[in-house]
Amino acid sequence: MKTVDCPLPFDSLADCLEWIEPRLLDAHQRHLGGEQVEAMPWWPAGYATDSEDRAFEIAVGAVLTQNTNWRNVEKALANLHAAKVLTAADILALEDENLAELIRPSGFYRIKTRRLKAMTCAWHEAGGLAALKNRPTGELRDWLLAIHGVGHETADDILLYALERPVWVIDTYTRRLFHRLGFPETAARKYDQLADDLLTHTQEPTATRLARWHGLIVEHAKAHCRVKPACAECPLRERCLHGVGRETIGRLPVLRLG
Repeated sequence: MKTVDCPLPFDSLADCLEWIEPRLLDAHQRHLGGEQVEAMPWWPAGYATDSEDRAFEIAVGAVLTQNTNWRNVEKALANLHAAKVLTAADILALEDENLAELIRPSGFYRIKTRRLKAMTCAWHEAGGLAALKNRPTGELRDWLLAIHGVGHETADDILLYALERPVWVIDTYTRRLFHRLGFPETAARKYDQLADDLLTHTQEPTATRLARWHGLIVEHAKAHCRVKPACAECPLRERCLHGVGRETIGRLPVLRLG
């Protein structure tokens, strides 16, 4: 019987994060062909030119990306840009039917019309980016979650990418990754608990670093950590349930965080 040489499980979530980060960065840099990671914005919002419009465009994208893929969102953003209505004031001035037609490529366009109008109205009434940046992060998060159609992931997308606050964005990819790396109980925690766990154990958790973390995990999940994983070239294979094999991992103790 062939023996598989497997490192012991991680000592802690912090140990896991420290081990993962350089490997995902190296994989990303090889994917870029040598370009600097900093040259690749993780949130592909590219129509706006100033900080106010760019932040609002990111917020629009965060609403539109619910229950769809980014390519469909790009088509909707392109429509808004072509119609010259990719600002809060212009979206609020649009009739619902006209807005729905512009964002139709993003799917669920009638529901998203109501949600986008609600977010845009709240953004406008709050005073825009300049006023929002003066608010504490916790207050901003409560404000976002009170907006119709804005859930935890959408709120944290806006906080992290538009308002540059250091928060962990939790999605299906994040849960799947940490479950497979030996933290099933941690991965199953409620959104806020998991986000707090990861933030607590992340070294130097700046907004820039956390945006990079989110982008790296999304990229890794699409390339390797799929529902049906593609383990062959996975940079995390040697310490993953699927990469090493369930039989081998099953003989090792798995760290459980309460």
